[in-house]
Amino acid sequence: MNIFRLTGDLSHLLAIIILLLKIWKTRSCAGISGKSQILFALVYITRYLDLVTTYVSLYNTIMKLVFIAASIATLYLIYMRFKATYDRNHDTFRIEFLIAPAFVLALLINHEFTVLEILWTFSIYLESVAILPQLFLVSKTGEAESITSHYLFALGSYRALYLLNWVYRYLAEDHYDLIAIVAGAVQTVLYCDFFYLYITKVLKGKKLQLPA
Repeated sequence: MNIFRLTGDLSHLLAIIILLLKIWKTRSCAGISGKSQILFALVYITRYLDLVTTYVSLYNTIMKLVFIAASIATLYLIYMRFKATYDRNHDTFRIEFLIAPAFVLALLINHEFTVLEILWTFSIYLESVAILPQLFLVSKTGEAESITSHYLFALGSYRALYLLNWVYRYLAEDHYDLIAIVAGAVQTVLYCDFFYLYITKVLKGKKLQLPA
């Protein structure tokens, strides 16, 4: 554990809390991509299957359970509790075009050809592109509420901080995971335009607008 990983985890947790509070308080999931949330739930479930085989620490176990539970709760709110507010007409990204390549790539490029390792690798590849349906929805509608923007910024910050975590671990521990680093870099790049708009507009009190 180091400061970059800890702050990355907290940023990730903050993103999830912001999203859940946004949906619950407004009684609406407008502007939220259910497709992205399906992908994130799939990421957490396939990545954290080691909960039943390996104990690392209490912190590690609690965080994994929180992410799984929160992702399932988010799907419940979007597709059941507040489904009348879900914008399915704009949330049309074909997520099978992300899931299938990620799984094939996990079969071809992994650290070890075992079920748990392939599923972990699949989750890494899938997470790198899981935000695309959300960014596609924001682009299609042309704007995002401030609270949705805060969620996306916190989520992007988590990935950027994890990149710093990997740099730190390489320098301090001579440890690196090329699969995780490359996938994390791809994911961070996807947020670059959003980061710029967030800093120049949302933090100044303006509504975030993206080109359709």
